Amino acid sequence: MKKIKILEERCKGCGLCIEFCPKKVLGFSEKRNLQGYRVVGFYAKEKCNACGICFLMCPELVFVSEE
Repeated sequence: MKKIKILEERCKGCGLCIEFCPKKVLGFSEKRNLQGYRVVGFYAKEKCNACGICFLMCPELVFVSEE
């Protein structure tokens, strides 16, 4: 099964992935990256079905697939 990894240093906190996630498993974490942006994180990773909508919506290529 595919897993999704978040590359936090690329995140600019736009929230598009959170808005469009059909399973609502993404949200802003308390962490900030080196650029000072609040980064996205998983709140219920076990519910993620790796549909790929976050890949499509993210302008910064934050999401990568891990086999």
